[in-house]
Amino acid sequence: MELINYAVRGFPQDRIRLHVCYGPNQAPKFMDPNIGDFISPLMRINVGAYSFEASNPRHAHEWKAWRDVKLPEGKVIIPGFISHGSNFVEHPEWIAERTILYASLVGRENVIAGADFGFSSQATFQTEVHPTIVWAKLRALAEGARLASKELWA
Repeated sequence: MELINYAVRGFPQDRIRLHVCYGPNQAPKFMDPNIGDFISPLMRINVGAYSFEASNPRHAHEWKAWRDVKLPEGKVIIPGFISHGSNFVEHPEWIAERTILYASLVGRENVIAGADFGFSSQATFQTEVHPTIVWAKLRALAEGARLASKELWA
């Protein structure tokens, strides 16, 4: 944390996003730490937004960690509601439900619906999820965010 804060010193925090990464590989994922194990120290990193996996089944339950931490003033979270690790296209209503759930914990103005990760685990590879699926996932994300916004700002 101290090294990251040192590296970003002088930059406007609202322009910096930190992605919590558990590794992009498509290997079995059963050793990832729970975000709740390091969420409090994470809040001390001088960034404006925290991006993390939330659709990955290994991390889908971790929304509960946000009940126990105070999001610092001026910070936002970017839970990943579409996954790079499958060809399933997430349903917009599920994305909306998850967005509303996180908003209930940190405030509606502090949540941006996002992706778990990029759609290729290495810059030199083609995407691991076919581009037509990627675009369908992004459309679902946009629609889910629209549905959540409609409900949150009704």
